[in-house]
Amino acid sequence: MSSTATTATEAPYHHHHLIPNGHSTETSKLSHKAILHLLNTQCTTSLHHLKQAHALILRTGHLQDSYIAGSLVKSYANVSTNRYLSFESSLRVFDFVRKPNVFLWNCMIKVCIENNEPFKAILLYYEMMVAHFRPNKYTYPAVLKACSDAGVVAEGVQVHAHLVKHGLGGDGHILSSAIRMYASFGRLVEARRILDDKGGEVDAVCWNAMIDGYLRFGEVEAARELFEGMPDRKGCFMEALEIFHQMQKEKIRPRKFVLPSVLSACANLGALDQGRWIHTYAKRNSIQLDGVLGTSLVDMYAKCGRIDLAWEVFEKMSNKEVSSWNAMIGGLAMHGRAEDAIDLFSKMDINPNEITFVGVLNACAHGGLVQKGLTIFNSMRKEYGVEPQIEHYGCIVDLLGRAGLLTEAEKVVSSIPTEPTPAVWGALLGACRKHGNVELGERVGKILLELEPQNSGRYTLLSNIYAKAGRWEEVGEVRKLMKERGIKTTPGTSIIDLGRGEVHKFIIGDGSHPQVKDIYQMLDKVKERLQMEGYEPDPSQVLFDIDEEEKETAVWQHSEKLAIGFGLINTSPGTTIRIVKNLRVCEDCHSATKLISQVYNREIIVRDRIRYHHFRNGACSCKDFW
Repeated sequence: MSSTATTATEAPYHHHHLIPNGHSTETSKLSHKAILHLLNTQCTTSLHHLKQAHALILRTGHLQDSYIAGSLVKSYANVSTNRYLSFESSLRVFDFVRKPNVFLWNCMIKVCIENNEPFKAILLYYEMMVAHFRPNKYTYPAVLKACSDAGVVAEGVQVHAHLVKHGLGGDGHILSSAIRMYASFGRLVEARRILDDKGGEVDAVCWNAMIDGYLRFGEVEAARELFEGMPDRKGCFMEALEIFHQMQKEKIRPRKFVLPSVLSACANLGALDQGRWIHTYAKRNSIQLDGVLGTSLVDMYAKCGRIDLAWEVFEKMSNKEVSSWNAMIGGLAMHGRAEDAIDLFSKMDINPNEITFVGVLNACAHGGLVQKGLTIFNSMRKEYGVEPQIEHYGCIVDLLGRAGLLTEAEKVVSSIPTEPTPAVWGALLGACRKHGNVELGERVGKILLELEPQNSGRYTLLSNIYAKAGRWEEVGEVRKLMKERGIKTTPGTSIIDLGRGEVHKFIIGDGSHPQVKDIYQMLDKVKERLQMEGYEPDPSQVLFDIDEEEKETAVWQHSEKLAIGFGLINTSPGTTIRIVKNLRVCEDCHSATKLISQVYNREIIVRDRIRYHHFRNGACSCKDFW
């Protein structure tokens, strides 16, 4: 490690404007939380600001806090354009801390790897062991990767032995890292042994790591057999696509039943180009568009934002099954075309089933068609002989709740003949957030926390309701409960498809993308142009008790805004921007994206967790009802 340490005089930057309320450094009593927030917001893109924050941390004596030091180490690694200087700065910060904890050791090991210094990462790991710091589950994936990057087999085997000795041999993330390490050396037998030894409790990430290992060394048939033998292939979409691509390179003709699985992967990843390629492949090889393959194409096009192509395939299908109608109705509903979904439902020449009614009722809920939805619900048993299930009652609760009819929605919950499921209560809780009903939301939220104590989304939604009402004490209580129960929230993630199979992923507050500086500079320009059009950031979308200026900064770090900034930089003027997000779009991002579509003359298509939003000429296909 570096023997030089940073002193207060080595960061001679003025930093008074970073202190809240204009206080000087000497008199400011910044809290641990405030400094961490400073590093994670104002110092994510500016080296100048970061050095100011570093000087502030030194003067206030916070550098001996390993969590602050770790955040500072990561910030230097992410911000500076000079990789050598950023790495040296991180080392100096690390050297200055007298008693680093395991978090700081882990941060420094990861920084070494990110700066192509795997040998230093391994050396740090051994120094950590000598200093009697016990590594944790976050240490080993990084160290195993370092061994792989450095090409040191013996050290990798030794580290694997260490993690087993420390009782971490059952952690799926660690084992997947071990599998990847062995596979990188071409030692596929040892990698497969780790997978097989874990038996029936294997995590999906371990299966994926082994499949990747087989593909890397051209073992396509072994990869295919392993994939087909997975007990649960849900979520393994990237692996399915990769196997299909490798089969094409090896000129292995896929059997017909493989295509729907690959189309499902395309649908869930929003990989339109690959999905269209498979459609062309089927045409070129005279593969019949039967009910299964045709339905898969309809579903893929709808979920990839091309409802027009989904409709084209649906119209050409000669043998439509009920699943085909369901896919088309569900696709129309997802794209905000409620009236079209209802019209198609009325033209069905085959008996609808339970899934059909879920689709058409969802269309009514998202279109605000309350009376039409109630009429269809009441017709299920009388006209079609379909007994309403709990899912259909949930749709009605959602329908009424979205329309602001919370009292009526609660009455429906009380009238359900069976015990209401968490999904039903969740629909009501979501309506409480939308319409600001804190009293009912609090009551429903507490029921959900009892029913699903491990579901992070329920805590987040209840916390959102409190935060929107400015009840920060209750927000703190919810977050404290989450911490006590070990609940982790799902970060907002957005994927943008540039076409040609090029996909980029962004996480909220992301500072890791190679173009991060250009992206934030572009977003600054976008914000200025939107403000000229009358846009004002919505601080209620930031769910922390921080000042308004910090909230404005935080709301512009949402993952879909980062993806849009990236898209504006990397696509030609007038080109459609396509984004897939894992969570629901917030109100501020929705308002901002509408304006961006108008100011920059772009169509922006965003698929969130529930539906599609087509932004065009300052308006959205959802009519602001989602």
